[in-house]
Amino acid sequence: MPAAAAQFNGVSVQTKANVYFEGNVVSHTIVLPDGARKTLGIIRPGAFHFNTDAPEQMEIIDGTCRVTIDGSTQAHPHAAGSQFTVPGKSGFRIEVEGGLCQYICSFQA
Repeated sequence: MPAAAAQFNGVSVQTKANVYFEGNVVSHTIVLPDGARKTLGIIRPGAFHFNTDAPEQMEIIDGTCRVTIDGSTQAHPHAAGSQFTVPGKSGFRIEVEGGLCQYICSFQA
Protein backbone atom coordinates (compact mmCIF):
# COMPACT_ATOMS: atom_id res chain seq x y z
CA MET A 1 0.00 0.00 0.00
CA PRO A 2 1.54 3.36 -1.00
CA ALA A 3 2.11 5.92 1.73
CA ALA A 4 -0.38 8.78 2.03
CA ALA A 5 0.72 12.02 0.45
CA ALA A 6 2.43 14.40 2.86
CA GLN A 7 1.71 17.36 0.59
CA PHE A 8 -0.46 18.20 -2.43
CA ASN A 9 0.97 20.74 -4.88
CA GLY A 10 -0.93 22.96 -7.31
CA VAL A 11 -4.36 22.49 -5.72
CA SER A 12 -7.35 24.75 -5.19
CA VAL A 13 -8.68 24.92 -1.64
CA GLN A 14 -12.26 25.67 -0.67
CA THR A 15 -11.86 28.05 2.25
CA LYS A 16 -15.10 27.24 4.07
CA ALA A 17 -14.73 24.15 6.25
CA ASN A 18 -17.06 21.17 6.15
CA VAL A 19 -18.24 20.96 9.77
CA TYR A 20 -20.16 17.91 11.04
CA PHE A 21 -21.44 16.68 14.40
CA GLU A 22 -21.19 20.01 16.24
CA GLY A 23 -17.58 20.51 15.16
CA ASN A 24 -16.35 17.05 16.11
CA VAL A 25 -15.51 16.27 12.48
CA VAL A 26 -14.01 19.07 10.37
CA SER A 27 -12.51 18.92 6.89
CA HIS A 28 -11.47 21.15 4.01
CA THR A 29 -11.99 20.28 0.35
CA ILE A 30 -9.13 20.46 -2.12
CA VAL A 31 -9.36 20.11 -5.89
CA LEU A 32 -6.35 18.68 -7.70
CA PRO A 33 -5.20 19.95 -11.11
CA ASP A 34 -6.91 16.98 -12.82
CA GLY A 35 -10.24 17.89 -11.18
CA ALA A 36 -10.15 15.11 -8.56
CA ARG A 37 -11.63 16.14 -5.21
CA LYS A 38 -10.36 15.19 -1.78
CA THR A 39 -11.06 16.27 1.77
CA LEU A 40 -8.46 16.60 4.51
CA GLY A 41 -9.88 16.41 7.99
CA ILE A 42 -9.82 15.58 11.66
CA ILE A 43 -12.17 13.55 13.83
CA ARG A 44 -12.36 14.15 17.57
CA PRO A 45 -13.21 11.35 20.01
CA GLY A 46 -16.72 9.94 19.54
CA ALA A 47 -18.74 7.75 17.19
CA PHE A 48 -20.14 9.19 13.95
CA HIS A 49 -22.04 7.81 10.97
CA PHE A 50 -21.53 9.08 7.41
CA ASN A 51 -23.49 8.27 4.26
CA THR A 52 -21.75 8.09 0.88
CA ASP A 53 -22.99 9.11 -2.55
CA ALA A 54 -19.93 8.08 -4.55
CA PRO A 55 -17.36 5.48 -3.49
CA GLU A 56 -14.80 6.88 -1.05
CA GLN A 57 -11.32 5.87 -0.02
CA MET A 58 -10.27 6.96 3.46
CA GLU A 59 -6.58 7.10 4.34
CA ILE A 60 -5.76 7.46 8.02
CA ILE A 61 -2.71 9.71 8.33
CA ASP A 62 -2.55 10.13 12.12
CA GLY A 63 -4.28 8.57 15.11
CA THR A 64 -6.50 5.52 15.26
CA CYS A 65 -10.15 4.63 14.67
CA ARG A 66 -12.54 1.70 14.31
CA VAL A 67 -14.73 1.50 11.22
CA THR A 68 -17.90 -0.47 10.49
CA ILE A 69 -19.08 -0.37 6.86
CA ASP A 70 -22.87 -0.39 6.47
CA GLY A 71 -24.10 -3.95 6.08
CA SER A 72 -21.33 -5.35 8.28
CA THR A 73 -21.47 -6.09 11.98
CA GLN A 74 -17.71 -6.13 12.53
CA ALA A 75 -15.69 -3.00 13.34
CA HIS A 76 -12.16 -2.96 11.90
CA PRO A 77 -9.30 -1.04 13.54
CA HIS A 78 -7.35 1.46 11.44
CA ALA A 79 -4.18 3.30 12.35
CA ALA A 80 -1.93 5.79 10.59
CA GLY A 81 -0.84 4.35 7.25
CA SER A 82 -3.97 2.26 6.73
CA GLN A 83 -6.93 2.84 4.45
CA PHE A 84 -10.43 1.58 3.78
CA THR A 85 -12.93 1.91 0.96
CA VAL A 86 -16.65 2.61 1.30
CA PRO A 87 -19.04 1.80 -1.57
CA GLY A 88 -21.19 4.50 -3.09
CA LYS A 89 -24.78 4.82 -1.89
CA SER A 90 -23.72 3.27 1.40
CA GLY A 91 -22.18 4.53 4.64
CA PHE A 92 -19.91 3.82 7.56
CA ARG A 93 -19.61 4.34 11.30
CA ILE A 94 -16.27 5.65 12.54
CA GLU A 95 -15.25 5.62 16.19
CA VAL A 96 -12.31 7.47 17.72
CA GLU A 97 -11.56 6.60 21.32
CA GLY A 98 -8.92 9.18 22.17
CA GLY A 99 -6.86 11.93 20.62
CA LEU A 100 -7.48 13.07 17.06
CA CYS A 101 -7.79 10.95 13.95
CA GLN A 102 -6.59 12.72 10.80
CA TYR A 103 -7.58 11.53 7.34
CA ILE A 104 -7.56 12.10 3.60
CA CYS A 105 -10.79 11.16 1.83
CA SER A 106 -10.66 10.59 -1.93
CA PHE A 107 -13.90 10.58 -3.88
CA GLN A 108 -14.00 8.09 -6.73
CA ALA A 109 -16.06 8.51 -9.90
